[in-house]
Amino acid sequence: MSDAPLTTEALLRIAAASFESDTPRLDAELLLADATGWSRTSFRAWPERVPDTAQRARFQAQVEERRRGRPIAHILGEQGFWSLSLVVNDATLIPRPDTECLVEAALALALPAQAHVLDLGTGTGAIALALASERPSWQIMACDCVPAAVELARLNASKLGLPIDVVTSHWFAGLSGQRFDLIVSNPPYIARADTHLFQGDVRYEPETALVAGADGLDDLRHLILHGSDRLVANGWLLVEHGHDQGEAVRDLFKACAYADIATGQDYGDRDRYTLGRKPSNTTAANPNRRDPHAG
Repeated sequence: MSDAPLTTEALLRIAAASFESDTPRLDAELLLADATGWSRTSFRAWPERVPDTAQRARFQAQVEERRRGRPIAHILGEQGFWSLSLVVNDATLIPRPDTECLVEAALALALPAQAHVLDLGTGTGAIALALASERPSWQIMACDCVPAAVELARLNASKLGLPIDVVTSHWFAGLSGQRFDLIVSNPPYIARADTHLFQGDVRYEPETALVAGADGLDDLRHLILHGSDRLVANGWLLVEHGHDQGEAVRDLFKACAYADIATGQDYGDRDRYTLGRKPSNTTAANPNRRDPHAG
C-alpha cells in the first residue's frame, strides 16, 4: 500500500481487495477501526476522512498480517461473542457466532433458579461467560485441560466481572464426584484428515482443540458416555458438533439411554448441536460400558 495520504474509503477498498476472506470489507473495517480509534459507522459517514501517518502505518502492518492469513481476532486480540468482548490468543479456539446457538439452547431449558452448570473445554470461557451474563443466579464451573486456556478464561471472567469458577481438568477427570443440572461443551469434532484444517483461520488454532480422532467423534463419544454419570436426575447434556454429525451424535445419545434427544441448527440452518436429558429413573446410562478414552 502507498504511503501517500489516502482517504478511509480508499484504504478500505485497497485492503479488502487484497484479502482472501469470506468477509474482506468487514475485515478491513475492523482493522482500520482498531488502527484509528474511529467507529465503523464513521467510515460510511465520512469516507473522505484521512488517517494520519501513524494510523496508516499501524493499519498497513495489520493488513499485511491479515494478507498472510492471520485471523482478525488474533491481530486485534479480542473477539465478540454474545454480548461480550473476549480476549483471545492462539492457545484456544476463536469463538464462532454459531456457538451462540448453543447458548440460546441452554437458556431455553427449564433449569432450577440456582442451577449447577459445567462448561467442558471452555477455551476463552465464551459459553460459560455468556450464560453467566444472562443467568447470574446459576453456579457455573468451566474447565479446560490447557493451562493457558484456563488462564485466559479467568482473565476474561475478571475483565467482565462475571463470577464463574475456572478449573484445570481433562474433561471430567479432575472434577471428583460433582454433578450438574446442565453440562455444555463445544469439544473438538473435526476428523484428522479433514481438509478444512489447512484452510482459513483454523490453520492458526491449536490442533488439540479441533481434531478428535479419525471420524471427529472421539471426544463426543467420551462426553456422551460419561456425561450421564455427572448429571443429576433430569439434568441435560448439550454438545456442539459438525454440520454432518447430527445423526451420529443422536445415535450416541440413544445408545447411552438419554431421553428427549434433539438436534438444533445454527444460523446457516445446519445441524450444529444436540442435547439429551438424563432420565429420572436411572443413575447411569450403561453400567457395563467400556471407553478407551476414560478419564
